[in-house]
Amino acid sequence: MPDTNDQMQKQREEQYKVIAKKHQPKPKVWINSLKAFVVGGSICMLGQGISNMYVTFFGFKPEKAGDPTVATLIFISCLLTGLGVYDKIGQWAGAGTSVPVTGFANSICSAALEHQSEGYVLGVGGNMFKLAGAVIVFGTVAAFFVGIIHTLIIPIFQ
Repeated sequence: MPDTNDQMQKQREEQYKVIAKKHQPKPKVWINSLKAFVVGGSICMLGQGISNMYVTFFGFKPEKAGDPTVATLIFISCLLTGLGVYDKIGQWAGAGTSVPVTGFANSICSAALEHQSEGYVLGVGGNMFKLAGAVIVFGTVAAFFVGIIHTLIIPIFQ
């Protein structure tokens, strides 16, 4: 008897999967890709405009304008996250907001805002670096290995 009940249950599950798949909405891949492209590109254009501003008005050399540009983009992202605007843009644009450095800043600020009721040290500080810590460690380790490979390969070709 238990085998018959199990078989009937599996049959029902398969039927449910077929019906659910038939009624599942199709993803709008092209329009979502276009939204992500436009918003991600707009963020990059804003970054280029800020970089040009630092070169033109503040006398930075073009190769040195990247540092304050990134800091400005991070500040804008955190400000918009705190005001609740960045999340609305992210819901509309999808991956276009998560790819640039502003998406990383948004994720850290969101974690900090979400856990501020737990206190500044354990709430904000502890939870803010759950995501950031992994990214920083991965970046450091990856840079280490790229540096070793670079050091070993470059003398071969010289």
